[in-house]
Amino acid sequence: MVRVRVLFFALLREKTKCSEVEWTLPAAATVGDLWAAVQAAHPPLAPLAGVVSFAVNREYSDRGRVLQDGDEVALIPPVSGG
Repeated sequence: MVRVRVLFFALLREKTKCSEVEWTLPAAATVGDLWAAVQAAHPPLAPLAGVVSFAVNREYSDRGRVLQDGDEVALIPPVSGG
């Protein structure tokens, strides 16, 4: 099992009503697997499925990155405005 710390920012924090959680996933889980699990637990996030960015341990990452025990994963909503 892999245990990660998940951080929610801005709109994602508003929709989940939390700023961070610990999440347990199967070994070899990816960022995409985590995102799918988060969406399943928080259905209001579904409309944002294609526009959320991810950072693992403060480095931008894609959905295919394999997570390690103790990783910190930031879920970053799109930025609007000018």
